Amino acid sequence: MAEVKKWSVDLHKLIYTHILLIGIPTIFYYCLRLDGLVLVDVHMAIATFFFLSSIIIIIEASNALIRRFAIEQPQPIVNRIDRLFQRTKSALGVGGYQRPSATSPLPRCSFLVAAYLPNEQDIILGTLQHILHTVQRPAAGLELILTYNTPTDLVIEDELRSLAQLHPELRLLRVEGSHSKAENLNAALNLVTGEIVCILDADHHPSADCFFRAWRWLEHDYDVVQGRNVIRNHSHNLLTQNIAVEFESVYGVSHAAKSLLTDSALFGGSNGYWRTSVLQQIRFNPARLTEDIDATMRTLLSGYRIVHDRSIVTTELAPIDFNSFWFQRKRWAQGWLEVSFRYQRRVWKSSKFTIWQKLYWTYLLYYCVIYSLCALQILPLILSLLLYQGFLPPSDNPYLWFCTLTTFFSGVYQTLVTMRIAAIRYPVLYFAQHAVFIFAYTILKNALVVVGLYDHLQGNNHWVVTPRGNQAATMAVPEPTPVLTPSPAAGFGSTK
Repeated sequence: MAEVKKWSVDLHKLIYTHILLIGIPTIFYYCLRLDGLVLVDVHMAIATFFFLSSIIIIIEASNALIRRFAIEQPQPIVNRIDRLFQRTKSALGVGGYQRPSATSPLPRCSFLVAAYLPNEQDIILGTLQHILHTVQRPAAGLELILTYNTPTDLVIEDELRSLAQLHPELRLLRVEGSHSKAENLNAALNLVTGEIVCILDADHHPSADCFFRAWRWLEHDYDVVQGRNVIRNHSHNLLTQNIAVEFESVYGVSHAAKSLLTDSALFGGSNGYWRTSVLQQIRFNPARLTEDIDATMRTLLSGYRIVHDRSIVTTELAPIDFNSFWFQRKRWAQGWLEVSFRYQRRVWKSSKFTIWQKLYWTYLLYYCVIYSLCALQILPLILSLLLYQGFLPPSDNPYLWFCTLTTFFSGVYQTLVTMRIAAIRYPVLYFAQHAVFIFAYTILKNALVVVGLYDHLQGNNHWVVTPRGNQAATMAVPEPTPVLTPSPAAGFGSTK
């Protein structure tokens, strides 16, 4: 009932904001057309926003396609097409980023698993057992800390204590008075003993060699390594299938390409590997809706370095219903807005960022917000023209056609590249569906940004927990096997 009430409030916000951003501009543009204005310049300006974003998508996708793996030693190639492709890459000087194997032993490592148990009690045992039985142990030892909060005592806590008795490396930390993931993690940072610490959400199942892969970066000149998150319950319904492809596009293509092109990356809240000393200095701000992005900016502004390695794979659970999806993504959108308004000027002024990194973070922080608002203006332009002429005449402007074709091509192209480099070999149907729905899906995400902006301006920053839904259904899905599964000795590193 509470979820229905929250969605009803958000529905009113959605209608109100879109009346402001679509309804009123439609009337305004219609009146301008009645006065004889053609509005071609306005249309071309909005088309340019789409075009610039499409070019970035194409560049990122091409980069991710060419630099698929980072290999220390070339692997034998037997297929003629692959051999020709490899020779072409070598001739272009884009054979891949080489990262040598670690020269010193992996030190003691720690997992920090953050959980709000009333919401995640059905999945937490599975996560802990996966870590305890799957992850490769460094010779110096492995520590697993479950840092959680709960307003009431739960039966699951007895099971957790029994599990901890069987596995001395498991430590249970109930954080009294905590109301956030950030508070749980900060409390655990006072107890952690590993030199390297990995932060995980309660539904994340890391790969067996995750620490060994991350150590190849942390041993030398990086302070944080962000891995690749893929969806475990992808087959549940149409929503989870599209989220699965979206995550592959984000973590496998966009983040990996940006990391290579700008030598900068972000910590995504889970599957991130930190030097413990750095994380104990940075810590997390409980007042932020996206404490991970806030920590990212403070880490970079402090002069520390983050790299994205898409070969470090963890699986997670996607929201299985629209309500859960809506509130999760709205929190993300509003959290990004908070960070944008707080840190963008500091990025411009900072000497810790190169010019390319400043442009990269300006794109992520300010441009994406502006784009979401401007992209919506294509709808009132079209609606006003429909009202004015009664139909939509084909344009004879070659620039508009060029921008339109480029925009549609970029979405399809990114989907095809994602299919090529996906960590899990999803059915082709997933990618076909995503290519068909990507335009509507983008409009939905733009709408989320608008509602998030409205909440931010209204000072409404209450955290809404993402419900796990029918966990029995999601847990019934077999654990997928990622494609990127060579051992650390095989030489795979990252698309950095």
